[in-house]
Amino acid sequence: MSFSSQNFSPEIVRALTECGYEKLTPIQKQAIPHARRGHDILANAQTGTGKTAAFALPIIQQICNNPKPRSRFNVRALILAPTRELAAQIAKNIEDYTKYVSINVAAIYGGTKMSSQEKKLEQGLDILVATPGRLLEHLELKNVSLANLEFLVFDEADRMLDMGFITDIRAIMSDIRSQPQTMLFSATFSSQMNKLSTEILRKPKRISVDRENATADTVSHVVYPVDEDRKRELLSELIGKKNWQQVLVFVNYKETANMLVEELKLDGIKTVLCHGDKAQSARRRALDEFKEGKARVMVATEVAARGLDIQGLPHVVNYDMPFLAEDYVHRIGRTGRAGQKGHAVSFVSREEELTLVQVETLIGQRIHRVQLTGYEPASRDALLQKMQTKSAFKDRKGRTNNPTDQSAAERRVRLRQAIKNKAKITTMKK
Repeated sequence: MSFSSQNFSPEIVRALTECGYEKLTPIQKQAIPHARRGHDILANAQTGTGKTAAFALPIIQQICNNPKPRSRFNVRALILAPTRELAAQIAKNIEDYTKYVSINVAAIYGGTKMSSQEKKLEQGLDILVATPGRLLEHLELKNVSLANLEFLVFDEADRMLDMGFITDIRAIMSDIRSQPQTMLFSATFSSQMNKLSTEILRKPKRISVDRENATADTVSHVVYPVDEDRKRELLSELIGKKNWQQVLVFVNYKETANMLVEELKLDGIKTVLCHGDKAQSARRRALDEFKEGKARVMVATEVAARGLDIQGLPHVVNYDMPFLAEDYVHRIGRTGRAGQKGHAVSFVSREEELTLVQVETLIGQRIHRVQLTGYEPASRDALLQKMQTKSAFKDRKGRTNNPTDQSAAERRVRLRQAIKNKAKITTMKK
């Protein structure tokens, strides 16, 4: 099924052709007709399935069909995303889709100056892509108005909840006075997610292109049992012996990322770094070097698990198993995209065996183990037997937020309070 069959304008179809889009993906086939009819949508879709086009193209066409003069600080369509990288990627995609039509789009997120973003917002926007925290700051400063919002999208909503954005989301919703068409896209579902969808959606069309919490069939999974202090050595050996040329490595902590980058460089492996303490410009530069093949490895924390679109990425390595089993799905979603083959490799220490069991339960399959000679972990069988006999292990739940996410949420609360205090002082002076 082609995009022209969906009654998109010739200008939009021309832009999509130049983007290399030929046929609709399953999520696009299901979502676009409902979105074109104005229905709210609740969609379960993994990364790499073409969901950005699924929600963006109907919005673009409807704005083209109903042009309106732009008014100061006004926004017609709002797309919320959990991370800077994803927000930037969505905005870039929409810019590509709207190459031949008169629609303006902007992305706002942390790590860049508020003043430059305010200038974009002041002129009025057809489509705004934003992270919740930064949008709320602009709302409190009256830099943007959602009073006439017509379209609202939550992309990777599950990740927003994992990152502690629920309070920000509810604050943003309280600023919306209209009844926009709302679409919620998520790779995983939980009780909290179902509660949120009930609050914000009106008679939604439920769409699912994969079993919930599934992984792409194009991805092969493998686990290497290894002691924690041997992981770095194992990574270097696999990269060298298997001649891996492009490897995205996920760790849980910034300190681990910094250490690993230095160690890999000492081994002669060109490596770049991406985590929350790096400036946005530095993260973008690292990603560009990795995409262009100037760096063989990129080490990233969870901040990069969403929104990274690296065409043809062959290998994702979980150096640390994620805190949440659901995050395994998102991490490995960077590979095996658009029908291409991908490899998901996980290093599992004795202490991480529980997480591995949770991941296997979530994705509904047992992951193949490979024991590399010379890297056998000590007493692994004894630990597995202990896990199977103790119900405490079976019932234990993963963490809902990592320390970085919690501190970020706290910083947003403090910043919002400072903005309010500043506004009160200004009013008193007047």
